[in-house]
Amino acid sequence: MTRPATAANPAELAAFLAANPGVAFFDLFYTNLSGVPRGKRLRRHEIESAYDIGRYLPGSVLVVDITGLDIEESGMVWADGDADRSAWPVPGSLARALWQGDDSASVMLGMHELDGRPCALDPREILRSVLARFAADGLTPVVACELEFYLLDATRTADGGIQPPPGPDGRRDPHPRVYGIDQLDADAGFLRDLWAACDAMGVPAGAAISEYAPGQFELTLAHKPDALAACDDAVRFKLAAKGCATARGQVATFMAKPYPDRSGSGLHIHVSIDDAHGANIFADPALTGTPAMRHAVGGAADLIADGMAIFAPNANSYRRFRRNSYAPVRAGWGLNNRTVPLRIPAGPPPSRHVEHRVAGADANPYLAVAAVLAGMHDGLTRRADPGPPIAGDGYGETGERLPTDWAYAIERLARSEVLIDYFGEEAVEMFATVKRVEHERYTAVVTPLDYDWVLRSA
Repeated sequence: MTRPATAANPAELAAFLAANPGVAFFDLFYTNLSGVPRGKRLRRHEIESAYDIGRYLPGSVLVVDITGLDIEESGMVWADGDADRSAWPVPGSLARALWQGDDSASVMLGMHELDGRPCALDPREILRSVLARFAADGLTPVVACELEFYLLDATRTADGGIQPPPGPDGRRDPHPRVYGIDQLDADAGFLRDLWAACDAMGVPAGAAISEYAPGQFELTLAHKPDALAACDDAVRFKLAAKGCATARGQVATFMAKPYPDRSGSGLHIHVSIDDAHGANIFADPALTGTPAMRHAVGGAADLIADGMAIFAPNANSYRRFRRNSYAPVRAGWGLNNRTVPLRIPAGPPPSRHVEHRVAGADANPYLAVAAVLAGMHDGLTRRADPGPPIAGDGYGETGERLPTDWAYAIERLARSEVLIDYFGEEAVEMFATVKRVEHERYTAVVTPLDYDWVLRSA
């Protein structure tokens, strides 16, 4: 097995072991196309070999569905002999996993072919290939991922539903408490655990706010001139949030629309672009930005429909797109306007950037950011025109309606010339294959709602 140039140096592990003699367990994980971390838990005496020679893992696990079932149609199960690929630790990702206790750590993996070539189906490599287009032009995207999520009681309701955790007084508050300090107080223990876990991993988690539903939160993650690292932050943040909640007997979910009558959870992607001298090419005193910013916005806008299956990868994802929901339903861009998919936030000229508001919190961060950046680079290359910004209510009849049918979104992705160009034909086709099979499996289930609506009426 050939050691890839992107693998972590074994000296990194040696320094960690020396500094953490009490750590006995190591979770090695990677993120597959469906955005789910999967991997192995090793004991201390096994971890050195992972850095020296890598770990063999079945390539089929890159393309299992969101539940973990094989996708035989991928050709990577029986047709491929369920062949192994090689997984190597990602530099700088080894850190303590505080939610598991003082004796545990975790490290991210990158997937490769046995000859050391990057695996074309590894989401980190897909993003890396998009970033290479910017580098070739002397440009560097500066990216932050902003995630919303719900904190839930681990105990379901009598009818199997979900509910927020009880507050200090034992009551479950039915009110949103948007930006409420009392909601932050009620879940202060969880938030402190989450901040401590993020600090231990080097994930730059900042301010917390109570969002627009009981038990819904948003924490900011720092902008980085390394989009791959920004996505690593997002993936590890989700892992820490879920782990910290579980340790407290609760559940943290990044499901796009867990409640039918409450706000959904989004992954808002913030992007500016630096030139070779580190200057923001979007910076301008006016919110309308520079011509370069408008070209980038135009390209991103043109690619939203093609990328919907990435931004909204699950059946539940499409429940989030509703009028007056803070999730966009029509194409367009706007200045200091949260009703449109592409928002230019207010702020001083050096901070001028685009907030892409389409993706749900259930999206794979690597693929979602890669799709946003592919659109922006394409727009810069062909000098795309975004048209005039939308003023006021973006939920009106002002722009093309975004695709909200899962099956249609998958097929539109599969035919996208831009995404095939930037992601590679194999990656696009494999993602579409996984989602086609998920769609078939999901729609084959007969639900209680079918019986309620149709059993006696048909």
